[in-house]
Amino acid sequence: MGKININQTAPTVKRSKLFDVFFYFVQWTWGLSVNIMGGIAYLICTKVLGYKHQKFGYANIVYMPWKQGGLSMGLFIFIREEKEKKEWLYNCRIHEYGHTWQCLVLGPFYYLVVAIPSVIWCQCFAKYREKNNVSYYKLYCESWANSWGEKFSQMKRVKTDR
Repeated sequence: MGKININQTAPTVKRSKLFDVFFYFVQWTWGLSVNIMGGIAYLICTKVLGYKHQKFGYANIVYMPWKQGGLSMGLFIFIREEKEKKEWLYNCRIHEYGHTWQCLVLGPFYYLVVAIPSVIWCQCFAKYREKNNVSYYKLYCESWANSWGEKFSQMKRVKTDR
């Protein structure tokens, strides 16, 4: 893979047009319930509120003025706008892109298998993770998102403390 460029903002993976059509067809059929919600939020955030956004592989990232990390809704990713922690932002884009691919496979089951466990792990177990020095990515769906994010973006995450 070579040297990691944390300023790289999007994957440079090239796939066939047929694959592109298949990807979006599955996302907008099998993953419709997730993508409708994400698409509405995307339109509000970018067209009404004017938040910065960019294409990232097959997904669209919106940079939010919030304290949270990231939220993936199919083809739409919402992450904290981060100017200082470039490594965090680089890793977060890759991680959330992995959730985009989970939605492709899981479709309507994405909520049960990924979204709900992820929200519970993030919101209810923060003190447990801190006290026991447990990585957020220890949860199955989060480590899976890291793995798939790296695989499908062909970008390697930067090693950090957690």
